Amino acid sequence: MNMKEWVQKENLHRHIAMIMDGNGRWAKRKRRPRLFGHRAGVETFKKIVRICSDMGIQVLTVYAFSTENWKRSEEEVSGLMSLALTYLKKYVAELHENNVVLKIIGDISKLNATLQKEILRSEAMTAQNTGMILQIALNYGGREELINAVKNMMLDGLKGSEITEKTLNGYLYTKNVPDPDMMIRTGGEKRLSNFLLWQNAYTEFFFTETLWPDFSKKELEEMIEAYTQRERRYGGIQ
Repeated sequence: MNMKEWVQKENLHRHIAMIMDGNGRWAKRKRRPRLFGHRAGVETFKKIVRICSDMGIQVLTVYAFSTENWKRSEEEVSGLMSLALTYLKKYVAELHENNVVLKIIGDISKLNATLQKEILRSEAMTAQNTGMILQIALNYGGREELINAVKNMMLDGLKGSEITEKTLNGYLYTKNVPDPDMMIRTGGEKRLSNFLLWQNAYTEFFFTETLWPDFSKKELEEMIEAYTQRERRYGGIQ
């Protein structure tokens, strides 16, 4: 039985979230500029998207650029925005051919006009697809997401007694998508870094020392297999 058949048989993984960390350190080890590492990271990202889609994963959410990443050098930020634009222009057609739905989550109003336009075009191209949902978090911050949700509920005139978990979920960037079953972070750090703070309440976490450009199909499959050995109690007891 291959991994796709196994995932489908066990009804596994509606949603995998990933923090793609370690591009800069990967480049430093090779004595290359940080942008070299980010380019290598894009290649790994493309590979992992194909693998997850082929496995039958329903939703894949990746952390591409946080609201805190604007603090990096102007050169690095400009390079990351250029990589995002290039990815959308070159590879969204491939996503579309593979029936993938693309969604960008985050505050895109802070991005340059050209990138905003390409985001809207790419989302529209794949909107009617029925395969895996790929959510790319771009200019995303979990705290900002929650603040915006509260503000919008107030603008809509909701009373405190009307607000439930379900109500709040409907105001998040990730509305209509199940919470992550597992969250993977590469690069050795063991923290959330403001990523999907609400949605990760009962998520199973997996951390690896592997830097993102070196993350492989084999390691992903090992994590998925390890996930199946865990018992998710959602705050209850056995």
